[in-house]
Amino acid sequence: MATRTIGQINRKIENGEANIYTAEEFKKLIKNDDAPSFEEVDVVTCGTCGVMSGTAAILNFIVSGPGEFIRANEVYLNGVPAYAGPCPNEWLGSVDVILHGTAHSIYNHNYGGGFLLKDLLEGKSVDVRVESADGKTIENTITIDDITRGQIIGARMAFKNYTAFTNPNSEAIPSIFAATPLEGNLSGLTFSGCGDLNPLQNDVPHNVIKEGKRVLINGAEGYILGDGTRSSPEKPNLMLTGDLTKMDPYYLGGFKTGQGGEIYDTVAIPIPVLSEEIYNNLLITDEDINLPVADIKGRHLPLDETNYRKMWEGNDLRPQHDRSKCSKCDSCLVEEICPTNAFAKNNLNLAHCFGCGMCANFCRHDAFNMKTGDVDLTINGSEVNIPIICRQSDRLRGNKLSLKLKKMIEDREFEL
Repeated sequence: MATRTIGQINRKIENGEANIYTAEEFKKLIKNDDAPSFEEVDVVTCGTCGVMSGTAAILNFIVSGPGEFIRANEVYLNGVPAYAGPCPNEWLGSVDVILHGTAHSIYNHNYGGGFLLKDLLEGKSVDVRVESADGKTIENTITIDDITRGQIIGARMAFKNYTAFTNPNSEAIPSIFAATPLEGNLSGLTFSGCGDLNPLQNDVPHNVIKEGKRVLINGAEGYILGDGTRSSPEKPNLMLTGDLTKMDPYYLGGFKTGQGGEIYDTVAIPIPVLSEEIYNNLLITDEDINLPVADIKGRHLPLDETNYRKMWEGNDLRPQHDRSKCSKCDSCLVEEICPTNAFAKNNLNLAHCFGCGMCANFCRHDAFNMKTGDVDLTINGSEVNIPIICRQSDRLRGNKLSLKLKKMIEDREFEL
């Protein structure tokens, strides 16, 4: 079996001779029966973006002059609780905190750690309140420039396996797997996963995606710490880390769900084609990747299965907003339910848009045009067609970060 080494590929990169593809580019060639051979491809950059609940941030910042309080007992950032410690920083005026991406503000259940981190990276001021061990309350504001150290730790990211959900029950079910309580009677389907672009889908088993490997996480260089929590050979995920202060706010943020605010991240990983086995694993396409569909109330009880081709092929990645159709409702349903707060005051902020499809499926006056697709299933012996109403993964961001990684490798800013 033919093989090559990292050193050989790096020399080709240095000489400008390497053939590097994004996963999107490579998969298009496969689907057009024009795939390059093993000898004609050196690296494929794969990417994924989606809700990644296991995300946390470790932050250090100064809230007062030294000697004003002993140590922090409780810390709130825009009302989002952050856990003080592990270092007490006694009498220093600074605090170490661990912030969960899924933590919710005490003032607003839909605002949480994901929204907070995006606000920081966008340069916004954040209100800080510290309740100290000696009974004092210290209030201040900080920006990203006041974060002396910020590190993202993703306990489980870039899942290979996902489950899609629908609701065969009569009552609506609130869940983290849908942007709003999912209506019953099989009225809609919600899913996650970027399909054949996902790094772990393209490296089964882990031939090159291993502990210590360099990756891009939210636009910044990071590392694989190892397998994530709840990872298994059948359903792998990764534990990743990177410098928060170097991340691009476009690639991470908050995502409202039926259970409050969540957090999304974007990850890109290069796959050097060192052997024919690694090359053959890269030939997988969306139609080869099964996606179980389960009862959102049962979660692990598959009703049927589909594949990622049905989820993505021929469907739009972003909506188009027709302002002329907006009826300026007293209470705009889209503004209320948009998971990333991308729509406000009759304006769609495409930089914040996640392409989830909620606007197109729920606007009362069809002011949004977006094909999100549907799927034919057999549930309890009956054939049903269910519209896809919510995506919790974003192929556009995954593709963009894969392309950024490709260019960084070509420009020798990211060495394999």
